[in-house]
Amino acid sequence: MVAWTPESEPTGGVGGSVTLVEGASFCLCAPGGDLGEVEPRGLFFRDTRILSRWDLRVDGQAPEHLAVMTPEAYRGVFLGRQARRAGRTDTHLVVERDRRVGNGMREDLAISNPGSEPAACTVTITVESDFADLFDVKAGRVRARGDRRAGAHVDRLELDQHWRGHHRGALVAAPGGSVEAASYAGHSAGTVRFEVVVPARGRWTTSILVQPVVDGAGVEPFFPLGAPPEESVPARRRRRWQRTTPIATTGHEGLQKVLRQSQRDLGALRIFDPQDPSLVAVAAGSPWFMALFGRDSLLTAYMALPVDRSLALGTLRTLARHQGRRTDPLTEEEPGRILHEVRTGVESGLPSTGDTVYYGTADATPLFVVVLGELARWGAHPDEIAALLPHADRALEWVRRRGAEQGDGFVAYQRTTDRGLANQGWKDSWDGVTFADGRPAEAPLALCEVQGYVYDAYRTRATLARTMGDEAAGRAWDDRAATFKRAFNARYWVPERGWFALALDREGRQVDSCASNMGHCLWSGVVDDDKAAAVAAHLLSPEMFSGWGVRTLSSAMGAYDPVSYHNGSVWPHDNALVVAGLVRYGFVDEARRVAVGLLEAAQHFDGRMPELFSGFDRDEFAVPIPYPTSCSPQAWAAAAPVHLVRSLLRFHPQLPDGELWVDPVLPPSFVPLHIEGVSLGDVRVDLDVSSDAVSVLRAPDDVVVRQAVRPGHGPASSC
Repeated sequence: MVAWTPESEPTGGVGGSVTLVEGASFCLCAPGGDLGEVEPRGLFFRDTRILSRWDLRVDGQAPEHLAVMTPEAYRGVFLGRQARRAGRTDTHLVVERDRRVGNGMREDLAISNPGSEPAACTVTITVESDFADLFDVKAGRVRARGDRRAGAHVDRLELDQHWRGHHRGALVAAPGGSVEAASYAGHSAGTVRFEVVVPARGRWTTSILVQPVVDGAGVEPFFPLGAPPEESVPARRRRRWQRTTPIATTGHEGLQKVLRQSQRDLGALRIFDPQDPSLVAVAAGSPWFMALFGRDSLLTAYMALPVDRSLALGTLRTLARHQGRRTDPLTEEEPGRILHEVRTGVESGLPSTGDTVYYGTADATPLFVVVLGELARWGAHPDEIAALLPHADRALEWVRRRGAEQGDGFVAYQRTTDRGLANQGWKDSWDGVTFADGRPAEAPLALCEVQGYVYDAYRTRATLARTMGDEAAGRAWDDRAATFKRAFNARYWVPERGWFALALDREGRQVDSCASNMGHCLWSGVVDDDKAAAVAAHLLSPEMFSGWGVRTLSSAMGAYDPVSYHNGSVWPHDNALVVAGLVRYGFVDEARRVAVGLLEAAQHFDGRMPELFSGFDRDEFAVPIPYPTSCSPQAWAAAAPVHLVRSLLRFHPQLPDGELWVDPVLPPSFVPLHIEGVSLGDVRVDLDVSSDAVSVLRAPDDVVVRQAVRPGHGPASSC
């Protein structure tokens, strides 16, 4: 099984499940806390399911579910009740399971007895592990592999799998209990048992720890037994995150709720380098994508800059560490190329090589340069930028080589084996790139938005050169960008339709679908001014704008399906970039319509932006219709509201030039708006926005606040 497949659309649903996540661990369980035998539930660590069953019974019965609470992303409190077998029929035992996930799992179990006499009961937990690969679980094709064993040692259960020279396992420690290992062949399973007497009007408690084992060594748990959970690494990180990230207050209650949920979700999706915990990046999303993804992590880090600049720096450093050095058709690694994803499961690597890094993406490489430049504008230390600049230049060499292969300078993709992704832009499902009549386009394909990223990367490198005092290099990169822009507008514009082609295909033909990708071209600035109005009009047309957001594909196209992954659905991150592009070219009213629709949709998802939702028209259904397998929380969806607000504030730091540009165009319902603690350079600034004024408080002394549109981000803005 490989992590990268031709059809990357999620295939396993998580409906009705509770998701808990912390770094490399996550748990999908029933609302009552059990894992059961229902796919795709389980406890996962580093892309391997270390628990496929964890079912609690009291006197052989499952507690009746009462409530579930998730006070933190890594913590779930499951409350149930258990009928007494004797005594008063209206007296019930109350069962509380307080679960924390992080480098395994700790479960604090409590049983309360409100009755007037002691209650005796037997508590059992049935435990099993199939050590299945994450992607096999997700796809519903779990197979028995390797040699599985189980061993019992007083109050300790050991579950193991040996396969392909790897040893994966789980240690279950149950102090005060007894354990039994399963005796049937081929299974790693067992039972934890407690014989309990709960005092009258009293409480019985115990704690159980599940510790992952990797290559024979137990992984240090984040929530060890006997240690206060509030002093754990995740708890300290959460408190630090809450103290140091901005707080937004506004008269618009819904906007405030969405922004606070985004803050919590971005904090939950951070992943820390085990060798260097100070190095933090952002995972793509829970539950299936708790790993570093080039494109997703970069765009999330870009959009989350107002929340935490360290996400961008950590993501760039981590990606630079894995930047391609050799040519390998199996992993699609190439010198200078930025990876698509990293996986750590035994089965997630390619069987012949064991590699866990896959490079099959066309857009992460230019986006690496774009994010580096934006990080510099927000005040990153010059030494941090200088250390990453050689990696940016290697990325641009890859871009130039790819362009030369096509003979026209455009970056195209085509997988090198049948194991790679067939489509390597952000719409990477197998049918994500189609002609207007619905026919799939054939690779090599040069996507329009990728060319926009390339243009932005060239412009960004010019700015970085000037910041370093190299005016000649700055002019050279600007000239390259200008030439590229002219070529793009000549080749991609479809004059008879009034929009940009989605891509150029293997024959150089325009893939003539009307898709949201051209909104990214507005964001990057590659669109000529005389074409921007037509693009904006199509994006806001009834065929593209559902009332909740811009669809990925026009309803007039042959491949349109409102409940597809990429051919008619609505993606919040996609819309956030569309809004940024509309604002850049001065289409403020259109940008407001999209932003308001998207934030209203979020209210129907309890304030949390999902990965995507269905593209049905708002006039057809009064609520946005969920997409069945949408990830939640998902990184760039969580960052989307932050970027929407930033775009509508027209907030553009240029700290290397000593400038901060801000000129709000927020919808009237969003003001007044107050934001505290935006990290800018070495200080934190506050913003006050009213209907007729904006104030920036505590700005750096050497920065001039310009209450105007930043050049290049308003009408006639494509420079």
